[in-house]
Amino acid sequence: MIVISDITPIISLLKAGCLGLLEKLYGNVLVPKAVYRELTENPAYLEEAEFIKTTKYFSVAAVENVKSVDVLRSVTGLDAGESEALIMYDEKNADLLLMDERKGRSVAKQLREKYIGTAGILMLAYDKGHIGQAEVQDCLDAMIASHIRLDKKICNVVMAHIGLGERY
Repeated sequence: MIVISDITPIISLLKAGCLGLLEKLYGNVLVPKAVYRELTENPAYLEEAEFIKTTKYFSVAAVENVKSVDVLRSVTGLDAGESEALIMYDEKNADLLLMDERKGRSVAKQLREKYIGTAGILMLAYDKGHIGQAEVQDCLDAMIASHIRLDKKICNVVMAHIGLGERY
């Protein structure tokens, strides 16, 4: 299975202490170079950068068609990481795209790319038995405490999915 990730699911899961779920669910995750640069060069993610640099289940790759990335960025207004992830999905004939941003997901939908966000990852991990109810709630709470933008409706969908009802 080829899985490509944008930055937000990685940062969200990392800040919640749940990044290992990606390895459990997908084995290896392909990260476009622009996403890797955002993860490792952004001063806002200094602590996270060191962890990301040593994470063995991430593979960093360059997109082949840089011009397509530039065109997508111009037309959609997406950033470099989102654009590279969307183009790489097609180039690698990927099975899944990890992306949270509404605009990026809208473009992925138009391109008929299969995607999942952080909330979906938590629900899938729960369904597969990789994480329990308490851990899911702890992850959501940690993301909120870390100022990860999570819609309360989405949090409540996750909580309902795992059988705990609305809590946010």
